Amino acid sequence: MIQKIIIIIILFTLALVTWGQNVYEKPKGETTNWISFENPTGEKGKAAMTNKGGKGSAFDRLPKGKSCVLLDRKGPGIINRIWLTIDDRNPEILRNIQLEMYWDDSKKPAVSVPLGDFFCNGLAILVPFENCFFSNPEGRSFNTSIPMPFRSAARILLTNNSDKDLAHLFYEINITTLNEWNDDMLYFHAYWNRENLTKLGVDHTVLPIIKGTGRFLGMSVGIKTNDVYKDTWWGEGEMKFYIDGDEQYPSLSSTGAEDYIGTAWGQGAYYNWYQGSPIADNQKKQWAFYRFHVQDPIYFYKDIRTTFQQIGGGDYESVLQLHKEGAPLIPVTIDQVDKNKFIRLLENDKQIPITDPEFPQGWVNFYRQDDVSSVAYFYLNKPSN
Repeated sequence: MIQKIIIIIILFTLALVTWGQNVYEKPKGETTNWISFENPTGEKGKAAMTNKGGKGSAFDRLPKGKSCVLLDRKGPGIINRIWLTIDDRNPEILRNIQLEMYWDDSKKPAVSVPLGDFFCNGLAILVPFENCFFSNPEGRSFNTSIPMPFRSAARILLTNNSDKDLAHLFYEINITTLNEWNDDMLYFHAYWNRENLTKLGVDHTVLPIIKGTGRFLGMSVGIKTNDVYKDTWWGEGEMKFYIDGDEQYPSLSSTGAEDYIGTAWGQGAYYNWYQGSPIADNQKKQWAFYRFHVQDPIYFYKDIRTTFQQIGGGDYESVLQLHKEGAPLIPVTIDQVDKNKFIRLLENDKQIPITDPEFPQGWVNFYRQDDVSSVAYFYLNKPSN
């Protein structure tokens, strides 16, 4: 019990530091607005009016091919929390419902991401979890508490691109109005990318080059490994951050996928405040993981680009067998622990085929191809990008 109390105190303190305001402070002139079907405009004294106050507009329908405006608001203000749920939550539906966010009447969305993926549900598969910005208490809802400031306007759309009508859409958006805009505030953005099959030897793009000033907030990634690689490990690839003019080589790099999210020697299921892997299914060959850079901020002042290297690993005999069976792979390093040697194959001008008897044996890291999807969350000094 004492340990639980200490943990709660620590998390509460971290939350205060993160959001920069004590809960006992009273701001001047700021007001609270809750936007939902019960009060679509968020106006004072206008909530829960239908059916004489008897829960007349708790939800609405979202037919296939149609869009629903969740928010159309004039600023300045900050979105503090978004909650929603729908009655059909299978991965195919969640990948075909698009969430878009527009700031300051921009024609281009700052956020255009499938619903499930946006809410940190890698692979659009719902499991209960909680981290510093997202939560799904029982695997049936979508919550985010990422602060999203807007200067003059905010518009959020949900579009049903699936082939099925949704009978129930519930949502709530909690906003704080502001007296004035602070020029130091940044706009929230999110970018989604999926490669059903990555290109051999080419990094997966988590975030293409973005021009401007801002902060990389974090990412959510989903992996469906290619059956041709059997049970070999997929996560040797490094996360790379190219910042402020970096070209061939990045300024920041992890040492592997599971290393990036704070674990090691493989990747099981867990979730922490800033890092986690809610899905780690060896049988289905599916993994979903996230990391948020709150304690270790990543700032950029000119531009940023982020990639995820596509490298896996296995013992020599396993990798040799994969090659013989036609699996696309390119060996890159060999770790010979027994001989205290680490061989960097790509530095050699003449490559030795893995079938050659002289090919060094040991743990072989190799380029591979898998189904990879990712969401990059970031702040930018512009409402669109």
